[in-house]
Amino acid sequence: MTLTPQWLDELRARTSLSTLIGKTVKVQKAGREYKACCPFHNEKTPSFTINDEKGFYHCFGCGAHGDAIRWMTDQRGLPFMEAVKELAATAGMEVPAPDPRAAKRAEQAKGLHDAMAAAQSFFEDQLGGLDGGDARAYLHKRGISDATRRAFGFGYAPDARGRLKTALRDFGEAMLVETGLLIDPDGAQPNGGNSNKRDSYDRFRGRLMLPIRDIRGRVIAFGGRIIGQGEPKYLNSPDTPLFDKGRTLYNIDKASPASRQTGRVIVVEGYMDVIALAQAGFADAVAPLGTALTEHQIERLWKMVEVPVLCFDGDSAGQKAAIRAATRALPLLRPGHSLCFATLPAGQDPDDLIRASGPAAMQAVLDDAQPLIERLWAHETSAAPLDTPEQKAALKQRLRALSDAIAHPDVRAHYAHEFRQRYDALFFARREAAPFQPRAQGGGGAQRWQRDRRGNWKPPIPPAGTEARAIGAGGMEQRLLRAVLASLLRHPEQIAPHREMLSSLQIADPLLGQLLAAMVRCSLRKETVETQALLTILGQGEVYNMAKGMLRADTFTLTPNRMTPDPDRVARDLEEAVRVMAQGPELEAALVEATRRFESDFSEANFAEQQRIRALKADHDRRLAELAQSEDSI
Repeated sequence: MTLTPQWLDELRARTSLSTLIGKTVKVQKAGREYKACCPFHNEKTPSFTINDEKGFYHCFGCGAHGDAIRWMTDQRGLPFMEAVKELAATAGMEVPAPDPRAAKRAEQAKGLHDAMAAAQSFFEDQLGGLDGGDARAYLHKRGISDATRRAFGFGYAPDARGRLKTALRDFGEAMLVETGLLIDPDGAQPNGGNSNKRDSYDRFRGRLMLPIRDIRGRVIAFGGRIIGQGEPKYLNSPDTPLFDKGRTLYNIDKASPASRQTGRVIVVEGYMDVIALAQAGFADAVAPLGTALTEHQIERLWKMVEVPVLCFDGDSAGQKAAIRAATRALPLLRPGHSLCFATLPAGQDPDDLIRASGPAAMQAVLDDAQPLIERLWAHETSAAPLDTPEQKAALKQRLRALSDAIAHPDVRAHYAHEFRQRYDALFFARREAAPFQPRAQGGGGAQRWQRDRRGNWKPPIPPAGTEARAIGAGGMEQRLLRAVLASLLRHPEQIAPHREMLSSLQIADPLLGQLLAAMVRCSLRKETVETQALLTILGQGEVYNMAKGMLRADTFTLTPNRMTPDPDRVARDLEEAVRVMAQGPELEAALVEATRRFESDFSEANFAEQQRIRALKADHDRRLAELAQSEDSI
């Protein structure tokens, strides 16, 4: 089928967006528009606007934005085609017909869905009957409430070879085999008169049954847990036209709407972990289905949230699963999209932890989740001894292989830079002891001075957000600017390579501006500049005294000010710092202009441009804050 832009535009035009949203959200008329409390984040004052004329919604609080189709995919959690079909049915439009083969597959799938729904009803009935006593006892032992049992559709498959086959005989044996409900030992093809062909039989026998549903809540497969002794402990449906276990996440139908409220999705190891979390109030949990987390599942998670939380057991198997997921995600990483990792106490799964310590303990585990880079760094630095030069070099090689696996160039560059900084800090950091400890200044609540990893005393560090906001004219952070100038004084050969960008900087502090101007003028006269010659050119006065003070100080943040012997790192760090300072004013001006355009014309293109620049500005501000941190920052 082909959905042309014209057809989609007609669908949007026939859809009353306020009516569609009003089915699940209370909306109020506000002039020519409608307002509501945003369904994508918690708020008390309405900041969510619906414009029927232009056919889009926009939240000025969280930035949620889209049309009718986007509403169905983001808020309802439907796949694109399912969203289109539902909107078309309401609007009285015919969806373009698929090719005959696709139509046949769709009709076939409808029959398979009916068979799976009938099987689910059968299993639920059996759980409540005489044969389900042991299964009910197991649920009681696990602390599964009746409400949870009904919500997740628990059932029971009797320990018999043909009970389900008989109950669902109207669907035909071939269809039941195709759904994976029956096993045909000789294959599903007709026997051609072979009287020795063995009968098909029920796949699930003597098991507690759980339906596996798609995003629309339709049963597409089953998972069965053995009651009593036997192997395998858990048995899933095989891959079928309805079910691909590498693309499916258990509980996706319930977790998807829950995640839109929490802004989070938790990935755990199995069904019962999901159910234990849901019963404890964590409704946004999913689980892969007997396989390591696949690329398709990671992409599906990213459609829900940008940074899913992977929660694994603290034992060896759980940590191996975490690293497998981490390395599998590396080629897929893109700006804003990553994973983080929460580790359960050794020997405990979510159910054990919640039973022993309550939901608050589980929340604490989730709150302590590590970013992907932290998990990778911890794994590689603990994977082997780091005592010899060869072992240290091997670590560097492993880290390089991890960053090289990332396809997106910007993300790859940031990972390589971060790994390089951590490696240098681990093996090449200068260590000095300080003779005294300064006292904390201020009242009784003031933070104390502390030693950094190099043994130097450092003052209390203000929050990065506060420091990043303390910016002078032109968007430059004064602390970073002083660090750059001090670095150039110690390494004046680096002035010429950055001369053009340095000349463009607008500096609020007159003395710092004079110092930079003198440096640039000196480099124009002579490409190779020495520190002493530069001081001589400055002459006596305030600028000279400030420069001498910078040379005596060793408290600035940049690598060059730590007197590193590595010229490549000097050049690299200076280049980044100058670039970050120069970008600030440009991004600020661009964001102001993009916001002005969007406010005057609520178009998709203007909104997309504003969001793009906003993301660039946020990334810039984060890097600016990092560079402006104390000496302990890497």
